[in-house]
Order: sequence, then C-alpha cells, then structure tokens
Amino acid sequence: MIKGIDVSSYQPEQYDTRGLDFVVIKVTEGTSYTNPKWVAQRRTARRAGLVTGFYHFVRRGSMQQQVQYFLSKIRLAPGDFVVLDWEDGHVSSADKDAWLRHIKSRRPDHRVLLYCNVDFWLNRDRSSYAGDGLWIAQYNGRPGEPSIQHPWLIHQYTSTPVDTNLAQFDSRQSMRAWATMQEDEVQLNDKLKVDWLKDRFPDVEGLQDGEIYVKTALGSGYGWSRIAADNSTRILAQLGAQQATIDKLVDAIAEGGGLTAAEVQAAAEAGAQAALDRLGDALTQQED
Repeated sequence: MIKGIDVSSYQPEQYDTRGLDFVVIKVTEGTSYTNPKWVAQRRTARRAGLVTGFYHFVRRGSMQQQVQYFLSKIRLAPGDFVVLDWEDGHVSSADKDAWLRHIKSRRPDHRVLLYCNVDFWLNRDRSSYAGDGLWIAQYNGRPGEPSIQHPWLIHQYTSTPVDTNLAQFDSRQSMRAWATMQEDEVQLNDKLKVDWLKDRFPDVEGLQDGEIYVKTALGSGYGWSRIAADNSTRILAQLGAQQATIDKLVDAIAEGGGLTAAEVQAAAEAGAQAALDRLGDALTQQED
C-alpha cells in the first residue's frame, strides 16, 4: 500500500510531503464556501510529484448545483481524481448517489470516489454505490484494515497529526495509472487468462491452461476483424434488401393489406437475425 494525506484550510499551504505518494485537497463545500488555500496546496502537491485528488464537502440542497459550484472553481488536469465527502447527516444516500453520477457524467475522464466513515457506510448508505471506489474512514488502530466487507480503495486511519491514509496500490506509478485510467495496460508478451479457451480448443498445444499471449490474441482479433470486413458488404446489402421489403409491408398495412404491426416487427427481427446468423456462420467456417 501507499501513503497519502488529505488537507483543507486547517493545514498550511506548504505542508510536509516526505514519504507521501498522494494528497487529496478540499476545494468546496455546499454552494458558498471555497477553501482559500487550495490552489497553493495543489502547487505543493504538484511540485512533489504526488498523485492529486480534490474533494467537495456535500451539504443538503441541489446536488447538480453543488457539482456545478465545484467545477466552477477548478480546472481538472488529466490524472486528477474527484471525491465526494459525505459527512452531513442531512444529505441522504440518494443525494450522494446523485452527486456522484452527475459529476461522472460531466467529467467522464476522471475517477470519482466516495469518502465517508464506517457509520455512514453501514447505517446510512442504501445503494452501496461509491462511484469508482470507496474511501473509508475508521480510526481503529489497524491501518489498511477497516472493518467493512465492501471493497475499498483508501483507508483513512488517523487524524493525528493530519488525516492520513493508505491506498491499495503497490506504487505511486500504479495509482497514477489508475487515476489516468491506464491501469489495465498490458505488454505484448504478457499472458492473459481466458477461461473459455481450454474448453473451446482442448487439443491445441499451449491453450490447455486457458492462457494466451497478448500478441497472439491481437493477431487472432485482427484476423477475425478482416473476416467480418470481407463479409460486411454482402451482409449490409442483405439488410438493405430486407429493409426495402419491410417498407413494402408497411405500405401494405396502410393500404389494408391485412398485415398487423406485430407481424411486420416479427418479420423485421427474423430478417435481421438471419443476416447476423449468416455473418456468424461465415466467421465459423473461416475459423474451421
């Protein structure tokens, strides 16, 4: 695990960053308060090369307005993550869900976390929704071991001398990769576990363990995409002809031809499925 702290106006603009890999900085609260030190506190984090997050302390009221207020105060940079600080008992579980979902829709390229203590998570939460991860606060004397069953990403385990946290990453680089949504990057010579491989190809040497090299998977994927491309023109032409037939059927209904809308829909679905089945057969024949 790696260590980080969170700061607000109670902490200085220039704080000690030795031994830290990340910091989370309070920016706003409700729709009327902005931490006057947050820009300088961000500068301190940036200069130390820390992974940086920013949080909003939620109050009751409009969640959309609070998201807008937060975003109006900060221009997020790539790799910045966002946190909702849920400590106000007047803010419901539905409210916190609304805030998280709204900001994720507004800033889809940034990770969004929920911060709360164990009491809020166990007794006030109704959805188990925490955005991209749960940041749980519990001062139980066991850093990295909060007493909850739900998966968590960060544990705030003490407030002395400053709020201090452990995050479930093996390095600053891996947390930064997560924050920039690149944590799933793999290399060509890495092996991937694909459960269905050993059942689909039981007699192929090297696949009995269900593992395949990334470069092999990419090569196979390229081949399949070429097969699909080769057949796409013919399939699309068939679908186009099908659509023309459907148009005629619709005209027949308008003219009292005796067909119902349900019959037309059934014909459309059957025709589309037939075309897709033909594409699937072409792929299977090429594989064989």
